[in-house]
Amino acid sequence: MKVLDLRCAQDHRFEGWFASEDDAQAQISQKLVQCPICADHAITRLPSAPRLNLSGAAAAPAGRAAAGAQAPGAAPVTLQSLYMKAVKQVLAQTEDVGERFAEEARRMHYDEAPERGIRGTASPDEVQALAEEGIDTFQLVVPAALKQTAH
Repeated sequence: MKVLDLRCAQDHRFEGWFASEDDAQAQISQKLVQCPICADHAITRLPSAPRLNLSGAAAAPAGRAAAGAQAPGAAPVTLQSLYMKAVKQVLAQTEDVGERFAEEARRMHYDEAPERGIRGTASPDEVQALAEEGIDTFQLVVPAALKQTAH
């Protein structure tokens, strides 16, 4: 199994797992690999260092970590991963009202519906009209990977 570092044209970085180097190249060239953030198929392989498991490696003195070492199992925190976590939280804690977003936002603003977290779609004209009525909204870009149901 080959684990490769990949990047899309929008500079989103992610890992791909392949049976072999040839399998990876074939899938990338046939546009079968897509970015989990934006669904872009323009994927390039990034250089990566080999992982060496040295059973006789010297341990750092007690209470001190080796330079650049992380806790076992810890992943580097990136803006991309923080954003994905935040979007997942918003999706989990809001109701999807779809194209009725502007209507529902108005109903809540004018106390015609219970106040709650909602999400949906609105045209630029609808967003502007809501702003003119004093109804604040914000655009949330949901990565393509979160729009699909996982199986």
